[in-house]
This record gives sequence, C-alpha cells and structure tokens, in this order.
Amino acid sequence: MPVSLSLRNPVVLAVLGLVATTLFWGGNAVVARATSEWFPPFTLSFLRWVLALLIILPFAWGQIRAYRNTIRRHWRILWVLAALSVGLFNTLLYLAAQFTTATNITLVNSTMPVVIGLMALLFFGQRPRSHELLGIVLAFLGVLAIVSQGDREVLLNLELNPGDLVMLLAVCCWGLYSLLLKRYGPDIPAVPMLAVMVAMGIPVIVPFLVWELIMVGPVQGTVMEMLPPLIYVGIFPSLLAYLFWNNGVHVLGPARTALFIYLVPVFGSALAILFLGERLEPYHGVGAAAILAGLYVATRGLPGRRPVEEEHP
Repeated sequence: MPVSLSLRNPVVLAVLGLVATTLFWGGNAVVARATSEWFPPFTLSFLRWVLALLIILPFAWGQIRAYRNTIRRHWRILWVLAALSVGLFNTLLYLAAQFTTATNITLVNSTMPVVIGLMALLFFGQRPRSHELLGIVLAFLGVLAIVSQGDREVLLNLELNPGDLVMLLAVCCWGLYSLLLKRYGPDIPAVPMLAVMVAMGIPVIVPFLVWELIMVGPVQGTVMEMLPPLIYVGIFPSLLAYLFWNNGVHVLGPARTALFIYLVPVFGSALAILFLGERLEPYHGVGAAAILAGLYVATRGLPGRRPVEEEHP
C-alpha cells in the first residue's frame, strides 16, 4: 500500500506534533537552566500551569459545560491522569534536579520507552516487535553519545543517588499516564480534556510549592525577567506539547509515542548551542544520527492501514 505523506494523514500529523513536542520540551530544559538562579523550579511549574489554565479555559469552557456529565462520570480517571502528568511528572523531575546531575536525569528519562514497554507487557500483555526493540537500542545509544559527550569515562564515573530514584519515579508516572490515557481516557475532545486535567493537576503541585517557599523563598527576578520564560513554558511545553502528546498516544499508541522522547536531548543540545553559547561537537552529530535512525526503524510502516489497532494485543 503506498505511503501517504499528506498533512491530512493522521499519522503524519501525529509524528510532526511529537517532533514539535520534543522541541518544546528541549526548550523547556534550556529555559529552566537559564533561569535557575532566580526562578525556583516548583514556583515555575506552578505558575506555568496556572498561566496555561488561564489561556485554555476560555476556549474550553463551552465544551466543558457540554461534556459535564461525561466529566462527572469519569472524574476519577481524569484526576489520576492529571495527577500523574500535570501534577507529578515535572514536579518530580524538578525535585530530582536538586539531588542529581543533568546527565543522570537525561539518562534516566531515556529509559521511558523501555519502562512503557515493560508496563504495557505486564499490565496489558502487549509485546514490542523486533524492529521496535532495535529502534529503542539505536536511539538509546544516540542518547548515550550525547550525554557522555563522546567520552565513555563520563558514563563509567556516573554515581547513582536518591535523585535518580526520584527521576525514575517521574518516568514511571509519565509512562503510566500514557498507558492509562490510551486504555481508559474518556471520549472528550482534546482541548476541554486538557483544561480539566490542568485544573485537577495544579493542586497536586501546591505542597511542593509551599515547601519551596518556606525553604528557598520567592522568585528573585523582576516582572520583566519573569514574563518571557513564563509565557514560553505556559504555552509551548505545557498546552501545545500535551495536546500533541495526547494525540500521538491516540494515533500511534503509547509505546511508539514514547520513542520520540529520545529527540529531547537532541533539541536541548541544539537550543543550548544557539542560546546559551554551548559548542557544537562531533558527538552531537553522531548521537542525533543514531536517534533519528532508531526512530525510523522503530516506527517503520506506521503510515499503513491500521496505525492505532497495532498497539492492542
């Protein structure tokens, strides 16, 4: 069957959306790094989602009212999805960053496709295909090339600490979110569903925010310093990325969608080179090539006849 690369093809749109998502998340890491000295991470996370809710609510309110009965019936699964994604994933990632290195965080985050694959196998009996496993291996080797900076001594000298366990918990939260979204997500349009999840997820962040305000104190930057990064993280890695990710899970399934996580260090490195003055090194090219090859191998044949059904046992 001929492959259609039309922008009307839902698979093509899902792939483009996931590439954009990883670009936005790479930018999120650069923003967090650039503002870390004066913008405490939990405060940034809380304000980011409050801003996202204020932006999306006017567009979603009419559909929220139209689907209010469905939302009431499914409030438990919606709360679980909101707590795992909006509430816990980034909050735990920020918490992990207080105790471990960026290299360790990137490496642990790169286990997400494996974690989702194991969860899918254990909970739903879904087994990855051989080309998907090969793609995971290739892409993971690409991540290793980037985070190790082409020096195996960097990997050999890694030291695990409690922050790595916190990061692994964050990965498990996101993996479980993706699987539950695919399997049990209610039939609600994307925009009102995201608005409801953001509203339900913000209270989960509040205890972390209170702890930070007590231990660290409020934001040190001025309003003019705060607004640009806040606007970016409130729109791109929050609203748009979540909409695109959720669509990817719906169209491609959670296991294949998770593979796009491997693009985050590629875009993060590229943006750091552009905006933070970091240098382009040969290992960036080697790692990016391996990651792209892994994605191609793992998603081979996706624009076929039944992209969604393949994920079910």
